[in-house]
Amino acid sequence: QYDAGKDGFIDLMELKLMMEKLGAPQTHLGLKNMIKEVDEDLDSKLSFREFLLIFRKAAAGELQEDSGLHALARLSEIDVSTEGVKGAKNFFEAKVRQAINEASRFEEEIKAEQEEKKKQAEELKQRKAAFKELQSTFTQ
Repeated sequence: QYDAGKDGFIDLMELKLMMEKLGAPQTHLGLKNMIKEVDEDLDSKLSFREFLLIFRKAAAGELQEDSGLHALARLSEIDVSTEGVKGAKNFFEAKVRQAINEASRFEEEIKAEQEEKKKQAEELKQRKAAFKELQSTFTQ
C-alpha cells in the first residue's frame, strides 16, 4: 500500500509518507533510525521481511516506547481484545482481499503489456511486408 515505487521495498520517502498518513510523523533522522533498526541487509530501505520484523520486535517488547517503529507497530496492529475475534477476522480478510486485488491488477497489467507487445510485433511485420512489396515494384 505504501510502496509508491512498486519495487518491493519501502524507502525513506515512502516511510515518511506512511508515518504521516498513520498520524505519527517523524523527523528525517527519526526515519533513518527506524530503517536502521531493522535493516538487516544494510540497503537503507525496508524489505517485506524487514517490515515484518518491526511487528515481531514489537510483540517481543524489543522496541522503545518512544521510537517511531513502536508507533508504527501500534498504529498498524489490531487488538483482538478490543475488536474481538470477528473484528480481527474481518481485518485479516480485508488484508487478504487487498493482496488478491493487487495481484489481479498486476496480472492485468502484465496481460495488457503482453497484448501491446503482440500488437507492436504484428504492426512491425505488416510494415516490413509493405516495404518489401514496395521494394519489389522498384526492382522490377
